[in-house]
Amino acid sequence: MRIESRSNETIKRVRSLSSRKGRQEQGMHLAEGYKLVQEALSSRMPITQAFIEDGSEGSELEVALAESGSNVYTVSKHVMEAICQTKTPQWVCAVVKTPKTEFPSHTPQQGMLIALDTIQDPGNLGTIIRTADAMGAKGVLLSEGCADAYSPKSIRSAMGSTYHIPLWRVGLKEALQKLHIDGYCCICGHLQGQEALPHLTDRCVIVIGNEGSGVAEVIAALCVPVRLPIYGRAESLNASVAAGILMYEVAKAMHEHKKS
Repeated sequence: MRIESRSNETIKRVRSLSSRKGRQEQGMHLAEGYKLVQEALSSRMPITQAFIEDGSEGSELEVALAESGSNVYTVSKHVMEAICQTKTPQWVCAVVKTPKTEFPSHTPQQGMLIALDTIQDPGNLGTIIRTADAMGAKGVLLSEGCADAYSPKSIRSAMGSTYHIPLWRVGLKEALQKLHIDGYCCICGHLQGQEALPHLTDRCVIVIGNEGSGVAEVIAALCVPVRLPIYGRAESLNASVAAGILMYEVAKAMHEHKKS
């Protein structure tokens, strides 16, 4: 089916996914570009609709999308530009059903989890999700004040990792208390923390705080505070950079424990 008008009702519904309200109402989000659409497909995410720009060479992907049960539309260039948030969109995008984000009653038996306390920048959020995926994290906990992990900017920054690991919306205090009972060591990045990591075994939660105010006191009280040493003149690190360094060090320590 071909769509040439921006005022088409299907296109209007897709465009509403640019807002958090639209995503919540529809339970959907938009994946823009070949890589993200391919990642959604390979991760077996439910894709309800796909849009391919007229004249593009995407026959293999188009077939795969159709075989997945997606409704595939051909659109003109100006319609594709209306759908996507990027200034120069690629030739394909897709509407993906957003996974359920409730915290599971049974926590992972072992591994590293990342908990985010009011991370508000969608670019930081997506970058942290990507790094968590690379470091082998079993899931990411998002506090109620966090940015939307399925916003266009977060999705692009995560580069497909959004579809690789579970993302859970939680009341962070209650979730950390439960994880502590389940044997998890909770650590957080904190300017007043110790430089050395505590002894780590096979269960660890890393808490990353808000870009401006850091980890809330009520959350920090549940954790072992850890400080990354800074040798230059900068007062602090970007939240996603600090998260990446801390994740690397924790993952390394946990792997060394596994070998011993």
